[in-house]
Amino acid sequence: MSELIGRYPGLADCSESICQAINTIICCYENGGTVYCCGNGGSAADAEHIVGELMKGFLLSRPLPESDVKSLLDIAGEEDGNYLAKHLQCGLPALSLMAQQALTTAVGNDLGGDLAPAQQLYGLGKAGDVLIGISTSGNARNIALACKVARLRKMKIIGLTGKKGGLLAKLADVPIHVPENETFKIQEYHLPVYHAICIAVEKHFFKK
Repeated sequence: MSELIGRYPGLADCSESICQAINTIICCYENGGTVYCCGNGGSAADAEHIVGELMKGFLLSRPLPESDVKSLLDIAGEEDGNYLAKHLQCGLPALSLMAQQALTTAVGNDLGGDLAPAQQLYGLGKAGDVLIGISTSGNARNIALACKVARLRKMKIIGLTGKKGGLLAKLADVPIHVPENETFKIQEYHLPVYHAICIAVEKHFFKK
């Protein structure tokens, strides 16, 4: 955290909420949960970026446990088993709710254009999972609706938003208000925030 604040002093007021977000995600994973991410436009890209950092090695090596190595050799044979065991990495379960194009367009066409993330959480979410909602204004309706379904499913909600916070700040268990009001400046702060979160979570589970 000190490195993050040293590089981005404007985030000093966010340090407590960032730490809460880290602990929330660690607790989720320790209890077998999944992290879901959603946002619109650039924030949709950020949602997929977060998933990429969680689902494979980010800064640390994530070798498979020996039990999986042995099972892969038994299942796949020596050549493919060794290839899989050597190249696969342990992943932290995460899914972007913005990446399911066929489902998203089907929901938009059949049910309502702002319901796709909510529909997915209604079908997939369970108690103890985490939703990371990203909205620079804090008022994106599809993100707000997803948060309300997350509450129904007894999930924890982390909100990445701007200085004003909007509705997302009220819906989130852990709101992270970065200190800007313009969209592109908010997004410039969001990236180092979620990188710091992913680094800390990875270190917790994979530091030797």
